[in-house]
Amino acid sequence: MSRRPIPPDPAPPEGVEHLGRELLHDGFLPVEKRTLRHRLFAGGWSQPLTREVVRRGVAVAVIPYDPVRRRVVLIEQFRIGAQLADQPAWQVEVVAGLVEPGEDHAAVARRELQEEAGLEALDLEPVQGVVASPGAMDETVWLYAARVDAEAAQGIHGLDHEGEDIRVFTVSLDELADLVDRGGLTNSTTLIAALWLLRHHGDLDAAWTG
Repeated sequence: MSRRPIPPDPAPPEGVEHLGRELLHDGFLPVEKRTLRHRLFAGGWSQPLTREVVRRGVAVAVIPYDPVRRRVVLIEQFRIGAQLADQPAWQVEVVAGLVEPGEDHAAVARRELQEEAGLEALDLEPVQGVVASPGAMDETVWLYAARVDAEAAQGIHGLDHEGEDIRVFTVSLDELADLVDRGGLTNSTTLIAALWLLRHHGDLDAAWTG
């Protein structure tokens, strides 16, 4: 697995000064050490601070929804980070994947939906971007809802050369709400996407079936 290129820095917001930068690890997930200072709420500037950050870049996540059958498609796969965090090692998730530099976010969303769930995105609705772990990573996940035919959601999917073993299944909106209420979704991106869908599925029903 080749390393990911380090994403370019955006322009720093007013009130942040970067004083130094050191590349600590140049692997698949580059790690940098940054020295910086920032404005304080009480006025003035902070002392120089040292922070280590994983430069993961941009990802997309897709929650597939069938407005005709009112079914939501989820996936399940093994995650080493969850296992080491003493969370369920097989995580219930939405479809997701990393965006390479220059790739279109929506195109990646459609590709990942096909690779991980064997589904075609009949429509895509952008939701918003969220920062997955802002204290340690720069990863931004751009969320989408996709209109799909849930009857096609079945089987095992994923790319063999990436070691993926992904089970696809569907739940009703009520079952999704139950997963949320009983703490069955421990993946933060999936939980955010599920909560958004439970709040906005009526809008999608109207837009996609009207």
